[in-house]
Amino acid sequence: MKKFSLASMLCVSLLLRGYAQEGRNVLSFNDGWSFRKGALTTDKNQPDTGWANITVPHTWNNKDMQEGKDFYAGEACYRKVFTVDPQWKGKRLFLRFEGVGSVAGLYVNNRLIGEHKGSYSAFCYEITHSVKYGEENTFVVKANNSAREDVLPINHFLFGIFGGIYRPVSLIVTNDINITTTDYASPGIYIRQSDVSAQKAAISVTAKIENKQLHHKDIVVQTVIKDHQGKQVAIQRRNVKVSPQGVNIIRQDLQVMRPHLWNGRKDPYLYALTTTVMADGKTLDAVTQPLGIRRFEVVPGKGFFLNGQPYAMHGVTRHQEWQDCGNALTNAQHKADLDLIKEIGATTIRFAHYQQAEYLYSRCDSMGFVIWAEIPFVNKASGKEGDNAKQQLTELIRQNFNHPAIYVWGMHNEVYAKTPDEHVAVLTRQLNDLAKTEDPDRYTTAVSGYGEMDRPANLAADIQGMNRYYGWYEGKIADIEGWVKALEQKYPDYKLMLTEYGADGNINQHTDTLSTDFDPVSGQFFPETYQTATHVKQWAVIEQHPYIAASYLWNTFEFAVPMWNRGGVNARNLKGLITYDRQQKKDAFFWYKANWNPEPMVYIAERRNNMRKQAKAQVEVFSNMEKVTLSVNNGKPLTGKQGANKRDILFQNITLQPGENTITATGVQHGKILTDTITWQLQVSE
Repeated sequence: MKKFSLASMLCVSLLLRGYAQEGRNVLSFNDGWSFRKGALTTDKNQPDTGWANITVPHTWNNKDMQEGKDFYAGEACYRKVFTVDPQWKGKRLFLRFEGVGSVAGLYVNNRLIGEHKGSYSAFCYEITHSVKYGEENTFVVKANNSAREDVLPINHFLFGIFGGIYRPVSLIVTNDINITTTDYASPGIYIRQSDVSAQKAAISVTAKIENKQLHHKDIVVQTVIKDHQGKQVAIQRRNVKVSPQGVNIIRQDLQVMRPHLWNGRKDPYLYALTTTVMADGKTLDAVTQPLGIRRFEVVPGKGFFLNGQPYAMHGVTRHQEWQDCGNALTNAQHKADLDLIKEIGATTIRFAHYQQAEYLYSRCDSMGFVIWAEIPFVNKASGKEGDNAKQQLTELIRQNFNHPAIYVWGMHNEVYAKTPDEHVAVLTRQLNDLAKTEDPDRYTTAVSGYGEMDRPANLAADIQGMNRYYGWYEGKIADIEGWVKALEQKYPDYKLMLTEYGADGNINQHTDTLSTDFDPVSGQFFPETYQTATHVKQWAVIEQHPYIAASYLWNTFEFAVPMWNRGGVNARNLKGLITYDRQQKKDAFFWYKANWNPEPMVYIAERRNNMRKQAKAQVEVFSNMEKVTLSVNNGKPLTGKQGANKRDILFQNITLQPGENTITATGVQHGKILTDTITWQLQVSE
């Protein structure tokens, strides 16, 4: 199939942008904010000082949460003064926040508009009746990132809850008849697809329309599907009389003949679907969403299928933070992360452990990543988080319903119940029912940190996810093979995914042996050498077992864990294959690149373990090329042997000379020659 070119993606992007503005204005509301820590001063006799000018996205934890336990968790305030255009009188005005950590209260001219609980999902409030037109208005956001038992996640243990307005803010101006913006901050239209094949696809669109006029109004609701060249491929028009009471729910059915299917990384083709509301010959509102026509299926024992064909789910995970920035990231930073994930050759991403940026999901649509989206019900349960869990799951699904890249909704990670009647098990069943009611077409999953299929809190979902850290938190590296074989034999009809695996790796720590004499919970020695060996040995097992329908290494990037002090770096989870500052790719990164990315490559491992004490050494090379040789100090080319799999080449009994040794690996494929060179220093004891 023809690939979806960059020009095509830009064309769709322009379509989305242009149609999304028709009939409504969406204005950036990110500039002109001031900020200060602490509660808002209400005593008029006390000076209201300490404000600093900032630009959203912003977090107050961009430094301290990356340094240790003594980070600021509590209340802080944001303030913005804005003159509302007098021409907007008679329109509807909304403020939409894509993410505020973690509990946010919005005030307009000292009036409380609403409070939102949860750091990772968007929320949208109408401010039509609270602003003064043609005058200055004061907007205040009170934010608090203290851990609470009734708001997910309930602690800072596995990752920190950054505080602040850390994602973009928009001011939305619509007519008095509009597609809703306040349905859990969703786009207001919901796209479903069925009977997808190369011959045809059935597309249904449900729009939620509000009428704030005094009377019923005759309108036309039109839905158009266009290809990436702007050519119309389907249209449906419907005459509707919309009521001024409640919400008008309008469904339209369309059919696309001989659709160009969305085919993951191979061909992420996107249509643009626009629903327009018209009356009296004028456009009142319009919303455009991406449409990727595809069919997902997980077959027990056989793996993942996309559009009826086997699809390799080479998976990574990702946290939304950068060193010195925290989680207040720009779109360019999100894209940089996705570009690194593309480079490694991944085809699927688990966005853990919470809803992530809308831009990120949109980029996955256009780049072809098959993605997993989940809520932050993680690590621990309080018994008080049920309502908030249901709220955050509803937000996750409605806000991201139309992203074709998403194939599964995640309900929890490593929270447990001993019996099916306990809180977590019951809540999980309720969440699964909610997910299936909101979206009958996608899978659901729940994740366990144990290797047993019959954990009471996990079997309510379609897919059982298991996090397995063999060789790190339990057992030996090679135990992964016995684990998966036992499940294959006992539970052949179950859908299983390996949702986390790996080991910590400090790029400044190394060892010449694979000793397991370290403490993964409180130890300070986490050698990169051991991390590399874990991934090499375990991926070689995973790729041989399609029973594991998808696997997700943990993690693409290092991230902050303020409550930890392990591995020689305070407040850091070192399991990332790329350092926190995005400057260093660890050896394991290149191991997966050799296995997943078809672009020819050759890479010598242990380049940072360059001060050697033994003259006899083994050199390990990762490559996907046909023939790989090794030379030491420009000597005769040597031939290695296969290691864990054919992309792991071992050159044993290499003799190093005292002092500096130059080691070069050469790969040849279809006449193309690539080399990689490192230097090791043999230290001679006196």
